[in-house]
Amino acid sequence: MSPRVGIDSTKVLMAAIDVANAEGLEAVTITSIAKKLGIRPPSLYNHVSGLEQIRVELAKYALDRLYEHISAAVGDRAGEAAIREFANAYLEFAHAYPGLYDAAQAAPGPDHPALQEAGGRLVDLILRYLGTYSLTEEQALHAVRGLRSLIHGFASLERRGAFGLPLELKETLAFNLGLFLHGLEQMT
Repeated sequence: MSPRVGIDSTKVLMAAIDVANAEGLEAVTITSIAKKLGIRPPSLYNHVSGLEQIRVELAKYALDRLYEHISAAVGDRAGEAAIREFANAYLEFAHAYPGLYDAAQAAPGPDHPALQEAGGRLVDLILRYLGTYSLTEEQALHAVRGLRSLIHGFASLERRGAFGLPLELKETLAFNLGLFLHGLEQMT
């Protein structure tokens, strides 16, 4: 059977993105994508090798968009201003594109060099923002992990409505970023 006219791997990816953002990453299946495209599930295999390929392409796309979103928001800032803007941009992305955000969270395995490269670009970007702090290379990588954990945890809890205390969320984030940044300053 030949591929359906008008459908290609890019349209398959866009359909997967739509499903992920509307229904969650777990809803991205061969059946849901085929339905979104108006084709039968077996016909999808004329355009992709399977769900694994779709998920890898979705993760790569997500990492690239997250990088672009953060990079544009932070601009040429560095240090505290960059870290605070990074946090805001990261949270904006998590809210605006929940499926893509979830797709960007998995650590890529060694058999996916394109994902490793895309993830590495994000790490390098954050390392650049941390460049004003006198950290060793190892300390800087620990700081990247810590910052990601802080912001991802905040994004995940906020998306689930898990902050029940009567405090302004932006103030909570600013306070905790301040603690993180103060800790970095103490190391210098």
